[in-house]
Amino acid sequence: MEFRHLGRSGLIVSEIAYGNWITHGSQVEEDAAKACVAAALDEGVTTFDTADVYAGTKAEEVLGRALHGVRRESVEIFTKVFWPTGPGMNDRGLCRKHIIESANASLCRLGTDYVDMYQAHRYDHETPLEETMRAFDDLVRQGKALYIGVSEWRAEEIAAALRVADQMGLDRIISNQPQYNIIWRVIESEVVRLCEKEGIGQIVWSPIAQGALTGKYLPGAAPPAGSRATDDRGSNFIREYLTDDILGRVQQLKTVADEAGLSLSQLAVAWTLQNPNVSAAIVGASRPEQVRENAKASGVRLDQLLMARIDEIFGTGIVTDAALTRSPARR
Repeated sequence: MEFRHLGRSGLIVSEIAYGNWITHGSQVEEDAAKACVAAALDEGVTTFDTADVYAGTKAEEVLGRALHGVRRESVEIFTKVFWPTGPGMNDRGLCRKHIIESANASLCRLGTDYVDMYQAHRYDHETPLEETMRAFDDLVRQGKALYIGVSEWRAEEIAAALRVADQMGLDRIISNQPQYNIIWRVIESEVVRLCEKEGIGQIVWSPIAQGALTGKYLPGAAPPAGSRATDDRGSNFIREYLTDDILGRVQQLKTVADEAGLSLSQLAVAWTLQNPNVSAAIVGASRPEQVRENAKASGVRLDQLLMARIDEIFGTGIVTDAALTRSPARR
């Protein structure tokens, strides 16, 4: 396992981060989830990402139990706040009340006194940015969060948060967590450009496009039994990738992966890590062998000719429109 600084901060993270969105507390049983976390630790993964909303708060509990007994200082635990975690009008968003209450609840579920990274899961159009940034800063000053970040924020939203932090003397954002993979590249034109300038690193999710880049989904064929595409909780997120056009291009990618001595999954994860603004790629798993396979993408260097061939294969299938990064108008 290789490691990188998270942006220009002093925090070092593993190139491969383990995430438990969809899987823990919902798609897989707890024993399997614990086995996946154990495999991640065995492979040298130190960075673990979750969120209060995953599996209706259960994912944090499962991760906390899976990491029980692990030296706390040896891992980096990231979680998030924004989406509803209860029925109340203040059980959502980035108002001070929800941020503080959700942070305290996350710490209880995770079984820890602090998280290494606390992230705004989306941008809140209904709360003054000053209120949000002050609440995050208070958590840092209380020692409940060591760093703060965001997820799926647009470049102008990140820039506004940085201005507020500088004007008010608050802690600055050091990370962004966007979707990013061979197909979905919407952060490249604006978000990455800003983040490189401001010292913010990307912790990217969906590096294998929810599994579409693994090659197990075939054009014109039904999804394999037991795959994410057949699961009620995960199918909505992968559906956009399961077109015959995209899946046909993935099959063409097999030759490139073979020449590089990689599986399709490893090639996809390694591709994201070629971007110097990417600090880590988040991988999920329902089986330990998936963790072990994807962890081998750490340290892989792809030459420019190979990168160009990937671009050629996906061509018009590549999505680059920065406007596709959106947060809901109402929380």
